[in-house]
Amino acid sequence: MTYNNIDFETYFKNYPDANGYFGKYGGSFVSPELQTAMEEINDAYRTICKSRKFISELRRIRKEFQGRPTPISHLERLSNKLGGAQLYVKREDLNHTGAHKLNHCMGEALLAKYMGKKKVIAETGAGQHGVALATAAAYCGLECDIYMGAVDIKKQAPNVARMKILGANVIEVTEGLQTLKEAVDAAFAAYCHEYKDAIYCIGSVLGPHPFPMMVREFQKVVGIEAREQFLEMTGELPDAVVACVGGGSNAMGMFSGFLNDPVEIYGIEPLGRGPALGDHAASLKYGEEGIMHGFNSIMLKDENGDPAPVYSVASGLDYPSSGPEHAFLHDCGRVKYDVITDEETIDAFFELARMEGIIPAIESAHAVAYGMKLAKEMGRGSVLINLSGRGDKDMDYIIEHYGIR
Repeated sequence: MTYNNIDFETYFKNYPDANGYFGKYGGSFVSPELQTAMEEINDAYRTICKSRKFISELRRIRKEFQGRPTPISHLERLSNKLGGAQLYVKREDLNHTGAHKLNHCMGEALLAKYMGKKKVIAETGAGQHGVALATAAAYCGLECDIYMGAVDIKKQAPNVARMKILGANVIEVTEGLQTLKEAVDAAFAAYCHEYKDAIYCIGSVLGPHPFPMMVREFQKVVGIEAREQFLEMTGELPDAVVACVGGGSNAMGMFSGFLNDPVEIYGIEPLGRGPALGDHAASLKYGEEGIMHGFNSIMLKDENGDPAPVYSVASGLDYPSSGPEHAFLHDCGRVKYDVITDEETIDAFFELARMEGIIPAIESAHAVAYGMKLAKEMGRGSVLINLSGRGDKDMDYIIEHYGIR
């Protein structure tokens, strides 16, 4: 399939290029010392992770420890209520630790072990990446430092407790807005001093090369499984595929399975309270080209050209940029990026729970909300949504701020 002069049949061989670029986005903008560490990780990934031994062990872990493949569920009652297209969800909430994050965390931790590193370092927003990496570190016998903004620590208390039980050192970040961006800043700063003995395990398809590529490759299992399962279940491909986008790891995992198919693909960003700067985190819709955290992408900027303050009801989506591959797919038009508000998200959260017995993560509820809207607009056909995580972590926050509807 060719789209805007891009051959998606050979897409994964060509993107990113040798320097980590997806078109003009991506790259590695770090200090010379850190660039040496990035090149070490890149070389290790391209050798170790392509070895039969590594691939065999990761496949065994996915099957015997993670519980993969995760299933697809048909949301029959909700679909009938909406009276439109049929809704289906890829159940990453049933992946061990409750979200898609373990897909790349096990890969990153296993790579660290093969490289002889002693520690993994990471940031987390919603806590799912932190829990997944703490789990992977425990499995691989590694130390684990997780940096988390003070605001998110309060919002995501259950996940903080899980990380500590798993043996991780949770480090509270109190600078700035005390959310995901500041957690990334702190984790990068720590890594600068520890890169010889540790590996920085980025939680999404962002950061300096090779992380956008590495995380996508580890997450591709989601899209590969989903495509095969949907064909087996229905005998055809879905008409539309939907996933939420913050940094964008769950979305790139899901989209990877369908980029070369005649399927509409939608990435959903958080509009939060509205379009005013500081009230949302919809970088692809309202942002412009810019560099932060070692990579070039589309980001939200303030009046000084610095990363703008962002907001979302979902801690895992409140980041002022998006992965460089998403910026590339946005510009070439292969993926359509749209937004959903907090209110629409919370409505979908309760609707999915009441109609189908599935409590989604607030992040995932953004995709559910858009899928519901899309189904009604389409009238017929099918919509496959990546249900990237479960909502256990959000219960206290939802009840405190929205009550039981």
